[in-house]
Order: sequence, then C-alpha cells, then structure tokens
Amino acid sequence: MGNKTVEGLSAMTTASQEVTSDILVMNFTVVTACLVGGTGKAGEWVLVDTGLENSADFILQSVEKRFGKNSRPQTIILTHGHFDHVGSVIKLSELWDVPVYIHQLEMPYITGKKDYPMADPTVDEGIVAKMSPTFPHTSIDISFRAVPLPADGSVPGMPGWKWIHTPGHTEGHISLFREKDRVLIAGDAFSTTKQESLSSVVMQREQISGPPKYLTTDWKAAENSVRHLMDLKPSLAIPSHGKPMKGEELTQHLEMLVNHFDEIAKPEQGRFVTE
Repeated sequence: MGNKTVEGLSAMTTASQEVTSDILVMNFTVVTACLVGGTGKAGEWVLVDTGLENSADFILQSVEKRFGKNSRPQTIILTHGHFDHVGSVIKLSELWDVPVYIHQLEMPYITGKKDYPMADPTVDEGIVAKMSPTFPHTSIDISFRAVPLPADGSVPGMPGWKWIHTPGHTEGHISLFREKDRVLIAGDAFSTTKQESLSSVVMQREQISGPPKYLTTDWKAAENSVRHLMDLKPSLAIPSHGKPMKGEELTQHLEMLVNHFDEIAKPEQGRFVTE
C-alpha cells in the first residue's frame, strides 16, 4: 500500500531541471536522479541513481531528449542501495548493458546477500514516516553488473568528480563532488525538504534537514558526514530529496544543520537513536 502511494506520487509530477550545463536533475517528487555529462554527439554521460521502479520511462525520455535516440551511459552510479535509488536499475542496466558502481559496503544489498533493516515509523509523526515500514527493504540482485567504486575516489565515466564516503544513512552511502565548480551531488546525506512529511514532499517546501529519518541507521556517522560536506564549501548542492540549493543560502543552511544537527535532523526516539 505505502509503496504504491509513493510510486503514485512519483508518477504524478515528474519534471526535470538543468542545474548546470552538464547536469540534468530528474525529479520524481519523492526522489531525484541525475544525468551528468556533455551533450551532443561526443557527449559521454552517466546516470546517478535510478529513482523508483516506475521511473524508467521518464529517465529514458529524458535521455533521448538530451542525448538522442539509442544513447546510453558509460555507467550507472548509485549513491546507495535503498529502493528509491535502485528502483529502475535492473531494467536500465539490462537495456543499456552497462556496469553499475556502488560503494564496497553497499555491494551486499545489490547482490542479493543482505537486506536493509525495515524502516522505523516511530521517528516522526509525518505520514511518510508512518507508512515507511511498507517500503521495500530487501536486497536486489544485479551481481553480474555490480562493481565496487575505485578505491582512489575517482568516479568511472565522470572525469573531474570524486566520490566521498558519507555513511550514516547507510553504511556505504556516498556523495559526489566536483572540485572545479564545487558542485555536490549529496544523495541522502542531507535533504532540502522534510522527507517524513507528505505535504513537504508534495509541495517540495525548502527546509534543510538531515537524511530521511525512518531509514537512517547511524546518527553519529550521519552528523560527521554532513560536517565533512560542509567543509568542502559546496557552491551548489543537489540532494536526492528536495530542490537544489546554492550560494549563500546553501552555506547558511549547511552551517545551521551542522550546528543544530540534533534538533534539526536527529529524531527524538526510534530504534537507531542512541544516546
């Protein structure tokens, strides 16, 4: 029931936004995915995250519009293995016949070896949090295509970018950063909407927040990850939940999140909250 609601919301308002000349953010209301790379015939590009199971068609339409018919990415990069990030990965990786990169610690969740814990509905009164136990938490299996990200921090198919280990939301969660223009693809390390609340998700209200509470398993690591990202001084942040944020507004919001992490991000109760 809950997952169908999430998929219904996602299908309701798909939209895309070019945030830099080489990054298209595809917004599925409840989550985003990115096409990163040059346009034109020589354009090599990468898909970062794959949305929900019903996101594949919109991704394919966006690809055709941006890169032409039958274009395919160098690779697919996953920030982590939660259902709203890997929803279309089986279909798309098979269609394109490309490798799928993820952090070594996330490999068990996309190779059928390990399930995520069930979501915790007690972390917030919001309706999304309350229906979160119905979200898929079992592993998928794309063993044939799954590859751990290179240990040197480079990102296959994304020259100039590096991956940064930002655990907390999951143990192998990563964010992506490009030094030359300080662009950050944050994944679920932090959000710019209150993901636990249905009205915030639908209205896309801007409100700096931590990772989605109902699926975050290590709050100390999550806080350290946000601090690490703030120290990079990003000029533009693209979160998986909420709208991109940039400039002075981003700087101020990240500082506020770091300085008041317990009040803003951390739930007062829940099975992953430790004193």
